[in-house]
Amino acid sequence: MAKFLELKDAVSSIISSGDSVAFEGFTHLIPHAVAHEVIRQGIDELTVIRMTPDLIYDQLVGMGLVKKMIFSYAGNPGVGLLRRVRDAVENSWPRSIELEEHSHAAMANAYEAGAAGLPLAVMRGYMGAGLKDVNPNIKSITCPFSGEELAAVPALRPDVAVIHALKADRKGNVLIEGIVGVQKEAVLAAKRSIVTVEEIVDDLEAHPNACVLPHWTVTAICVVKGGAHPSYAQGYYGRDNNYYIAWDKVAADRDRFQSWMQENVVAASTNVFSERVEGLEVNQ
Repeated sequence: MAKFLELKDAVSSIISSGDSVAFEGFTHLIPHAVAHEVIRQGIDELTVIRMTPDLIYDQLVGMGLVKKMIFSYAGNPGVGLLRRVRDAVENSWPRSIELEEHSHAAMANAYEAGAAGLPLAVMRGYMGAGLKDVNPNIKSITCPFSGEELAAVPALRPDVAVIHALKADRKGNVLIEGIVGVQKEAVLAAKRSIVTVEEIVDDLEAHPNACVLPHWTVTAICVVKGGAHPSYAQGYYGRDNNYYIAWDKVAADRDRFQSWMQENVVAASTNVFSERVEGLEVNQ
C-alpha cells in the first residue's frame, strides 16, 4: 500500500547499504532526484541495476557507493562515455567495481521474469555473441519441446526499484506515459519501491493503454517536481541537453567532479525538490 513520504524519509527508510537497487527510466523519466538523495545520505555497497546507465550511475560510482553494476550499454547519451565508471573499472578510483553486462533484450526479459516470480528468463539471443564469454550469468538451455538451444539469464529481483512518473492520484495509483522502458516491470519485480512524481491529482485521466501502477504495488510516493531533470518528463519539461554536454567535462577530472558533487548534490538541501501537497497527508 503506497505511502506518501518526503523524499529524504523515503530513501532513508527504504534503501539500505548493501541493497540491490534498480534506478529505471529509458531516456525519459530518469529518477535523478532519488539518486542524489542516496548520495547525500551516503548509502553505499550498492548493487545498481539499469538498462542504459547514464549520468546518475556515473555519479553514484564516482562517489564510491557502488560495488557492482548490472547493466546493458553504459554511456552519456549523445555525448560519449561515462568517465567516472571508466575510472573505477580501469583504475579502481575511488574503488573497484564489479560489472555484469547484458543486452537490452536480456535485461527486459530478466525484469519480466522477476515480475512474474520466475527464477530465470529464456530468450533467443546471445548465440554467437561475445558477452557470454565475459558474463558467467549468460547460459544456454534446451527447449524440452523443440530441442532448440536458447539463452537463459537470472531473473532480476531488486531489493528496491526507483522510478520517476508523471503523476499519482490521492489513493497512490501512479501514471506513466510517453516513452516507457521497464519501469513497470522493475517495480513489480522488486521487494520495495520509491516512485517520485511531478504532481498529485484527484483523477489520473489515463489514456487508453497508459501504464498505471496500482497503489498496492508501490511502497512510497514522493512529490518531486523536476525529479527527472536533466532527463525529461512528457508534458512537464524537456530534456536539458546542455547538462549532458557539460557533464562530460565535469566528470573528466577527479577534483572537478568532487567539487561539483559537493556543491550541487551533497551540500544541496534534501528538500530542494520536495513539497507538501494541499489536502494530502505526508507520512513521516
